[in-house]
Amino acid sequence: MGSSHDLLLLLMFLHYAVDPTNSCVKILPDSSSNIVLEVGKDFTATCHLLEGSAYTSDDIEWSLGNVSIVKQSYRKINETSVSVTVNINSNMSGWLRCRAAKNSLSYAQTCIYGILLRTGYPPLKPKNLSCIAVQEDKDISSYLNCSWDPGSRNPLIVTTYTVYANVLGSVQTYKADCNQHLARSCIVNLETFPIHMVLKVWVEVKNALGSERSEELQTDSSYFAKPNPPLNVQVLTEVNIPTCLMVTWKHPIDRTILKLSYVIEYRKAASDVWIEVPESFTRGYIESFRLQSLEPYTQYVVQMRCIGESYSSYWSNWSHSVTESTAEAKPASAPDLWRIIQPTSNNRKVTLIWKAPVKANGKILLYNLSINQDNEMFESRNITADNLRQTYSMELPTGKMASIEITAVNSVGVSPKATLFIPRSDKELPGVEDMSWSVRDEKPELQVKWTAVLPLHHTLHLFEYLLEWVKIPQAVHQTELQADWQRVPNNVTITTLNADLEKFKRYNISVYPIYKYYSGHMWHFQAGRPVTRPAYIQQGTPEEGPTVTVTKSKKNSAELTWKEIPLDRQRGFITNYTIFYEIGNTKQWKSVTVGPNVHTHVLTDLASETDYVVNVEASTEAGSVNGTGCTFKTMKYGDGEVEVIVVVVCLSFLFLTVFIIMLCLRKREVLKKLLWPQVPDPSDSSIAHWSPDFPIKADLPKEDVSVVEVDVFDGKSLCEEDKGVLPLKKDKYLSEEHSSGIGGSSCMSSPRHSVSDSDEGDSGQTTASTVQYSSVRASGYKGQTPSHQPPAFARSESTQPLLDCEEHPDHLNESHSRSSYFRRGRELEPGVLAPECDGGSLTFCPVQEEEASPVAEDPSALCYMPQKSGYRPQ
Repeated sequence: MGSSHDLLLLLMFLHYAVDPTNSCVKILPDSSSNIVLEVGKDFTATCHLLEGSAYTSDDIEWSLGNVSIVKQSYRKINETSVSVTVNINSNMSGWLRCRAAKNSLSYAQTCIYGILLRTGYPPLKPKNLSCIAVQEDKDISSYLNCSWDPGSRNPLIVTTYTVYANVLGSVQTYKADCNQHLARSCIVNLETFPIHMVLKVWVEVKNALGSERSEELQTDSSYFAKPNPPLNVQVLTEVNIPTCLMVTWKHPIDRTILKLSYVIEYRKAASDVWIEVPESFTRGYIESFRLQSLEPYTQYVVQMRCIGESYSSYWSNWSHSVTESTAEAKPASAPDLWRIIQPTSNNRKVTLIWKAPVKANGKILLYNLSINQDNEMFESRNITADNLRQTYSMELPTGKMASIEITAVNSVGVSPKATLFIPRSDKELPGVEDMSWSVRDEKPELQVKWTAVLPLHHTLHLFEYLLEWVKIPQAVHQTELQADWQRVPNNVTITTLNADLEKFKRYNISVYPIYKYYSGHMWHFQAGRPVTRPAYIQQGTPEEGPTVTVTKSKKNSAELTWKEIPLDRQRGFITNYTIFYEIGNTKQWKSVTVGPNVHTHVLTDLASETDYVVNVEASTEAGSVNGTGCTFKTMKYGDGEVEVIVVVVCLSFLFLTVFIIMLCLRKREVLKKLLWPQVPDPSDSSIAHWSPDFPIKADLPKEDVSVVEVDVFDGKSLCEEDKGVLPLKKDKYLSEEHSSGIGGSSCMSSPRHSVSDSDEGDSGQTTASTVQYSSVRASGYKGQTPSHQPPAFARSESTQPLLDCEEHPDHLNESHSRSSYFRRGRELEPGVLAPECDGGSLTFCPVQEEEASPVAEDPSALCYMPQKSGYRPQ
């Protein structure tokens, strides 16, 4: 699209140039095609006004592309010519235009003329020219492939590279063109490859800004030839020479065309290092060679290539690799023997482990094992070689020493013997010091370092060091430790383990010094005391966290316990444990960090009777993982608080009881009166002292009525005087309505409700009769001295029952024999009644004869006792 637009503009300007009526200006230099300019240089163009133009030089303006050129770049030549000078850069490709126009209002036609500019660089000189002609079938190809270095600068414009080839002495020159900005190679056809002739080759490069020519390459044509690899390469085993291999091949091209030299490389199949046979051994037109100084029973990889004699051509490609093994030979080294000692109750379990000889020189068929205990033959046996690593277990008593010898046997012969001495358990040789390990991050690899040991005796020689590594823990089904080891010279104190250790697995790394000493006409090899360290080739985050349990929960503390993470799940060394705990679901966590060997911790400063959530986080160098949490609740009371409370309460109760008892003892009279109040003795009442012939005190200020309830069925009666004096009168009055406080209570067991004679009659069916049996009248007033006249008694209207003496006057004498009067001063208490007193009887109880001394009673001392039917005078 851009090229068609440029072509259209070009036709327009050509039309203006041909037809002067359409254009009145012209640019010099002028060209019907592109004007190529070199970047970085100045370019000057002149605009001319044609004859007859109505414009002057002041009306001329310059523009490049769509951008006007500043007036400072203009130079006025005369009234009809103006030039402009610009510095060319890589972005200036486009139309340079000259325009003539009036700035004021005018009907004159605007004149425009332009030229097309292209910018670029001149070509650089080609360097490092080289040409090659490869072998095709049995001849060299006639196509010469040449390459060079055109430089890094892009010319920006079309540049042509041309390769020229000329056979020296011939007039014909072969060439090939490559139209590229930065061509790097080109193929020229020579029609026939000039064998044994001198060939001259060079390169020319051209563009609109200039041309360059490379250095000429002139040499024998064989220099340009590249042969094919040797054909039919074979490697043969030398049966009788286990250290040699025979290599044979065929020439890839006839010697008349190109005479070749050969190179042989070989390596062990288990190695990446190639070994090249010296050039002097393979120089010449040969087709076989014997490789020597090889290792017996070892696979080798062999490959070949060839080149023109005296290195006058290119090297061929390498041939296909051929693998072959050397023949077997007698083992050149002893088996690598080691032991693992595991103490038991009385013996030592010794596991012998060994590897095939490093220089086995063949397939090991069996091992000859010989064991001596205390210089006596214990066991000798042949063990079939099933694996690369063999084991044999035996029991060795603690107090015995053992010497072990072992040899390896293949189809050719027997290896040197390996010996190992196991001393008694109480005789150990010194070990190394300051053993440590580190990880090299390149692979990674485990590097072990230690301090050399100094033998204690001049007869004890340090022979070597042995490094042992054991994977921990072992698999569940394994009954024996699966150990591996390597030996290093006695002058080495730092080395890298030649082992493919697993990541995130723990290994116990041990360093043993191996001592050599002469005893019993033979050399003994004994291991010193080991120094062991756990190690990881790479650590990771533990697979699981610890499970925490609360063993003891108290008022303000809790004891936490968690189990150690299994070794196969730790994936690294535990650096610390972090205990996180929160109150319920508050999300306010607190933490405590403890060491890696701590598996129990006591949380303190806790709130009492509060729920807590706790978990434990295990950390390694690589990261941390939380374990399974648990919840617990602190107690309301601390240790001993409940016991203290119980003791305080019990002591308080005891002290209170003792205090009450002491108080009761001190206040027993008061308590006695409160609990058992004093009841007046009926024998001391005024009624008890009443008698027709016995005067009472004269000071009786008021009339009192004594009411006594008696059972009409009771056989006992009052005294005959009462019967004679007190007339019986039936009435419905209650006893408490007419009673007074002059009488004492009789010793009746229970009160009876009285009824009137008018209601019940005089029949014997009435349970009780109430009669007012006496009324006492005083002869004076209160506060005056009464006369000593005996009071006059009259029958009262009481409803109390009659005394027995009133109903049975025949018993009067019997009543007088007991007592005619009641006693005073005795308290009415249960148990004080005489034996003759029947608790169910309602009669008065007699008192003892010796106590019956009638005493006058002041009426003011009388009182009432409550009864079911009212109050009874006391």
